[in-house]
Amino acid sequence: MRKTLRAAALSALLISSAVMAEPTDDVAWQITADLTTEIGARPAGSEREAKARDWAVARLKLLGFQNVRIEPFTVTGFVRGTETAELTGPYPHKLHITALGYSVPTPTGGLTAQMVYFPTLDALKAAPEGSLKGKIAFIDHAFVASQDGAGYGPYGQVRRQGPAIAAAKGAVGVVIRSIGTDHNRDPHTGVTSWPDPAKAIPAGAVSIPDAMLIARIAQTGKPMTLHLVLEGRPQPNLPSGNVIAELPGRDPSLPPIMLACHLDSWDLGTGAIDDAAGCGIITAAALRAQRGGKPLRTIRVLWSGSEEIGVFGGAAYGKAHADEPHALVMESDFGADRVWRVKFNLSAANKPMQDRITARLALMGIVPRGDKAGGGADTGAIIAAQKPAVIDLDQDGTRYFDLHHTPDDTLDKVDPAQLEQNVAAWTVVLEEVANEAGPIKPAD
Repeated sequence: MRKTLRAAALSALLISSAVMAEPTDDVAWQITADLTTEIGARPAGSEREAKARDWAVARLKLLGFQNVRIEPFTVTGFVRGTETAELTGPYPHKLHITALGYSVPTPTGGLTAQMVYFPTLDALKAAPEGSLKGKIAFIDHAFVASQDGAGYGPYGQVRRQGPAIAAAKGAVGVVIRSIGTDHNRDPHTGVTSWPDPAKAIPAGAVSIPDAMLIARIAQTGKPMTLHLVLEGRPQPNLPSGNVIAELPGRDPSLPPIMLACHLDSWDLGTGAIDDAAGCGIITAAALRAQRGGKPLRTIRVLWSGSEEIGVFGGAAYGKAHADEPHALVMESDFGADRVWRVKFNLSAANKPMQDRITARLALMGIVPRGDKAGGGADTGAIIAAQKPAVIDLDQDGTRYFDLHHTPDDTLDKVDPAQLEQNVAAWTVVLEEVANEAGPIKPAD
């Protein structure tokens, strides 16, 4: 019995060692490190984003990609200015604030007004029309960390929709609790949306500790007054673009596999987890999938531009390539922590390929989930246009929203071992899908 157990344990150890002993390289790390060091923050439409496109073209050519090109488009960007906030009553406190993308500036000298506290977005929605005339709205929420980051969808509406709702009820400014899960005194930026840009108002996010302070004061029932200075503003007709590159397959008649990340970032940090690491992961995996020889199918990488302010790069790609068949698309835009789950949107005819992928990923501790894969922001337009198959490799998002859109999005937050695990998982998938000779289709 002991011999049997020992043999089983040895077999498991050998399997695990074989998985971990896969040849590695540092392409993903070097892309992430060099992009954040040599270029740094890459706001959509900015000169730094333009530098990043040129950098990406040079790097992808150096790595052996072909058909490397920039597909340009223009955007309305957001240019940050001075930003301060001070609670002047009932207790004086300087707050840590950052403007939301597409905020409009406060009047010269700033804006001072009564601030009205709303514990949730629904509470703001229930406020009577006109009740916020001449006031600043503060919107709170209860977003907490989770492995899959599922709370970002519903709680993120505080940022995406909240400012426009407050404006419609008469507010002259809006402040939100940052859409994050940390307890650092760093505010989280991010874009907001105005159905009518002519009715936009100054909009900012305070750090979570400052939001908790505001909530405590609100519980006293004492009126709050805020002095707000936000000088950032939208700026139209700025240049942006996508960088596209390919590793041609042996059979150019087969529709390609497309892998997406985004090249732009917010300006507060250096965009390491969001999303330099994603570009590193997909690019390194595409190259590593060539180790056994050129695959059947072409692998295309899309480093999209201007994702952060409205997914303009993904939309531009979808429009430009709407008539071009795509076999399968994937995206990496959720940091660099380990992949823990895989989801598929593959037809029944592709079940043997799915089973092979599942079995290989199981050796890495990556488990399947029955939900259909949905892709990411920058693959959304091409999925809508082409209906390709999709595979999602879900990363552990437990700490992602501690760093997301903050000054803390820097290279030191990327764990090289977890980054490598991402590349290994992506390589497993690409080795299977890029060598699939038959049709690759989504589920009916």
